This record gives sequence, C-alpha cells and structure tokens, in this order.
Amino acid sequence: MASDLQSHLARIRACTLCAAEMTRAPNPIVQASATARVLVAGQAPGNLADVTRKPFNDPSGVRLRDWMGVTETEFYDPARVALVPMGFCFPGYDAKGGDRPPMKRCAETWRAGLLERLSGVQVMILVGSHAQKWHLGRRAGKSLTETVSNWQAFTSERIFTTPHPSWRNTSWLKRNPWFEADVIPALRHAVRDALDS
Repeated sequence: MASDLQSHLARIRACTLCAAEMTRAPNPIVQASATARVLVAGQAPGNLADVTRKPFNDPSGVRLRDWMGVTETEFYDPARVALVPMGFCFPGYDAKGGDRPPMKRCAETWRAGLLERLSGVQVMILVGSHAQKWHLGRRAGKSLTETVSNWQAFTSERIFTTPHPSWRNTSWLKRNPWFEADVIPALRHAVRDALDS
C-alpha cells in the first residue's frame, strides 16, 4: 500500500490539468505518508508555500502549529502529519489581493484516491470552509462560524473544524473567543494522543 501511495503522490505532483486556468505554472504541493496519524485538510498553498514548496510556510502555519500544539519538526514530518489541501497548487490572487479559491479539479481528480491510501489517520483537521464542505457535505453549516461552532458534533469521528489560521481571520478569533478557549485544548489533546500512539 505504501508504494501505491507513493505512485499516487507522484501522479499528483506531476499534475498539470489546471495549467490553462492558472496565472503561474502548476506546482502541486502535498505532504503525506501511509503512517501519518494526523491529516490537515487545508485550502490551497499560499504564495510563500508555492515559492518554497513548503506548505504553511508563513505566519498562518505558525498559528496552525500553535493550535495543534506541535513543533515545526513534528508538523513537517510526513510520517506523522499529512498536509493535504483541497487544491494542490497556489490558485493566484483575486481582485482584492486575497488568495483565489482552490481549483476544484484537484479534489475531483485526486482527493478520494489519496484519502483511501491514508489509512493510518486518526485525527482530521478541516481548515476553512472549502475543506469542511467537501468532507462534511450536508453536515457542514451554512457558514464557517456555524460549522466551527458545531465542532463537538464531529469529534466522535476525530474530526475538528477550524477557521483558516490566516491573519485575515484575527478579527473572527476576537469575535469568537470560545474557539481558543474550548476547541484548541481539545484539538491539542487529540493531536498529541494520535501522534504519541
């Protein structure tokens, strides 16, 4: 199964399906291993991740690692943590300077097959509404706040829902102090339990 996963990852990393729709050349970024215990389902690589080929290589990654209670070394160890965004390439910027949504073709083409090959995952962190809608389907709320505030409905499945850790969501965190007070401790405990098992 491990060799099958590596073949699947190689196909993902060589993918150019969205080249005609992108402002940059395709640069699929994914981190995964058959032994990964924690899966972070993000949105898509940002600019710095694209340039350095390192996911969450920016202040949002620092915040996400703090939420998870993991070191940088643990986070970037594919044997422990899988980093599988909804779109594997940087989607470019929108008119307001924010990142565009992930390219939908990524999930349609690659996601189910990749998740099937990650059988060791014990905790899944759904970062942002794109990941939450894909993974939760009709169980996702009408808004990110609704989905994240309903986080306890998914913990029996070892699924955690979070906003994106971007600085753009700092005001959301201030308006919703329950997230850091209630969700983060439970998330850290679940992640540590999975990594230490």
